[in-house]
Amino acid sequence: MIAKIESACLIGMEAARVQVEVNLSKGMPSFSIVGLPDASVREAKDRVVAAIRNTGFEFPSRRVTVNLAPADLRKEGACFDLAIAVGILLASEAVVPKRVPRCLWLGELALDGSIRRVRGALPLARSLSRQANSSLVLPWENIEEVSYLSGIKLFPFRDLRSVVRWLNAEGAPEPFAAASAWKPAPYDNIVDFSEIKGQMVAKRGLEIAAAGGHNLLMIGSPGTGKSMLAQALPGILPSWNLQEALDATQVHSVANALVGIGLLPHRPYRNPHHSVSPVGLLGGGDIPSPGEISLAHRGVLFLDELPEFRRDALEALRQPLEQGMVHIHRARGRATYPSDFLLVAAMNPCPCGFRGHPKKECQCSTVKIQNYMGKISGPLLDRIDLHVELPALKMDELFDEKKKSESSAVVKARVENARQLQESRYQDVKHRPRDNAHLTPRDMKRHADLTPEGEAILRATVERLGLSARSFDRLRKVARTIADLEACEKIQARHLAEAIQYRCLDRQGGMSW
Repeated sequence: MIAKIESACLIGMEAARVQVEVNLSKGMPSFSIVGLPDASVREAKDRVVAAIRNTGFEFPSRRVTVNLAPADLRKEGACFDLAIAVGILLASEAVVPKRVPRCLWLGELALDGSIRRVRGALPLARSLSRQANSSLVLPWENIEEVSYLSGIKLFPFRDLRSVVRWLNAEGAPEPFAAASAWKPAPYDNIVDFSEIKGQMVAKRGLEIAAAGGHNLLMIGSPGTGKSMLAQALPGILPSWNLQEALDATQVHSVANALVGIGLLPHRPYRNPHHSVSPVGLLGGGDIPSPGEISLAHRGVLFLDELPEFRRDALEALRQPLEQGMVHIHRARGRATYPSDFLLVAAMNPCPCGFRGHPKKECQCSTVKIQNYMGKISGPLLDRIDLHVELPALKMDELFDEKKKSESSAVVKARVENARQLQESRYQDVKHRPRDNAHLTPRDMKRHADLTPEGEAILRATVERLGLSARSFDRLRKVARTIADLEACEKIQARHLAEAIQYRCLDRQGGMSW
């Protein structure tokens, strides 16, 4: 007898339907799985046999063949266990169900018959929710991450025995009701702007970066507060909505990093060590999996000690920074992962770190400094909108307890107002940009107009600094964000002048120290 059960697997972030066909035939008892399975799928034989027997059923003493179709699609992971077990029970007539629902089955089986969580349940369920009348059977442990999806019927189970009772219409459960009330959790253990001494220019740069989605590079000696400022950035980013939370969480679901937390409570903040490999940063492997830039989707990626990262890893960032996604091609498969993140990087002004320091003398030669700065290519710097210098803190700034800077909540309110202006401005744009940093040249002609004074300043700056066309566009985008923070419809000359101040690495002679 043949039984057919629907399941699915992930290709990147999209679901690919897989039909699990189970055939029982005469012959010596055996169990084989065909259809291009990987090692984890082939090992399902032992898990399924033990789970069926420990649930109270006899495993058929016949020749069992399981085909995973289509045969040219590589299958990996343990998500097919439940579909294979149900297919065997139906084919052997150990279970004669009163209902055979049209749904997809996902679940890894333990030896005692309990159903364990699977990797990538959220992107699988989200892909299916776009199709009409979709139903999904999945482990109870995965229900937290998919509980806010609508447009799909969810049937969570804890063990194989409860699945059999459901097929027999014994106390049939209703579909899991999608949760309705969702709100992001407040950040904990982050730095507040009011706790950071001095560095008003850097704080202003972070505010602009958060308001317009601009990438930012901080340059300063050790101890000037670069890491502390980066840790404070998530606290001023706009509160995210449910769709953004789902976008970010599904990447972590694919990476199997969601055990016990459901949806991510707030925007991700990733801080990989500078020894990270290109695969660890961008993603990949024999079977493609997300890297740090995808795990930072909708959040912040902080690269401390930027010149210490491998050159090939940094150069590979250029395309994801432009496109907001990364394409991975490997011999065993290909995948596309989202990577729309806010890049914040930090570096020293020289190898020893004390170039321009008022108290400590720099020991680096000109050649060493040039080689150090040359580790970051011009094309990569072109994709970083803001270059901010952090001078060493003065003694008065360290000991002044009376002078309080603005809190993160106050700055966040201005950032959210600027984002609301952008949202209303671009709502009629065909391919609506999410923020100013993602404006296309066509959109800038309409929404980033310059006054005659501003145009004169920009012409003189481009000619004097020899800026590329990309830097030219990014200056206008930053000026547009500065104008939005002041709720100005037109970009004024002062907005453009301030934007130019955040391009210190484009100035003649490098930094201004």
